[in-house]
Amino acid sequence: MTVQTVIRMGHPTLRRVAKPYPVDNIGSPAFQVLIQDMQETLHAYGGIGLAAPQIDVSYQVAVIEIENTTTRYGELERVPFSVFVNPVISVADGEITGYWEACLSIPGLMGYVERPQHIQIDYLDEAGTAQSLEYQGFMATVFQHEFDHLQGKLYVDRMKDPTQFAFDEEYHTYHVDE
Repeated sequence: MTVQTVIRMGHPTLRRVAKPYPVDNIGSPAFQVLIQDMQETLHAYGGIGLAAPQIDVSYQVAVIEIENTTTRYGELERVPFSVFVNPVISVADGEITGYWEACLSIPGLMGYVERPQHIQIDYLDEAGTAQSLEYQGFMATVFQHEFDHLQGKLYVDRMKDPTQFAFDEEYHTYHVDE
């Protein structure tokens, strides 16, 4: 399989609502190649999540994998490599909290985004089986961030305060303890 190029902010695919992935194609050789390419690309770029539109494939497919659970946000739940097809997010609780987010499609920059902190995700897994999960805290942010890509949105669209947008180095120098 192949490491794909992650497209960057400004590419039109990132601003399109992705098409639902055809359920009948889940498990097909083309689907397996897409998933393997997404996994290799995720690893090559050092991310924890990747949406198909980020590799210029406009389908509602995302992958998430969290191996290193010790982060600046505290200890995270380990998430083995997981595939989310046609996911739908429901807010389970209206509590909002903000985190500094980064994105493979906006390299070198970070922004402060507030999002709901308790969500439910309904989706199809890579076998086409319907699944439902709930996440809270920063993990809820991770999933919302990735699934926003499927709706043609980037984290910068969710920022309320443009003064809370920084290059990585300046974030680490001036904002890391906020």
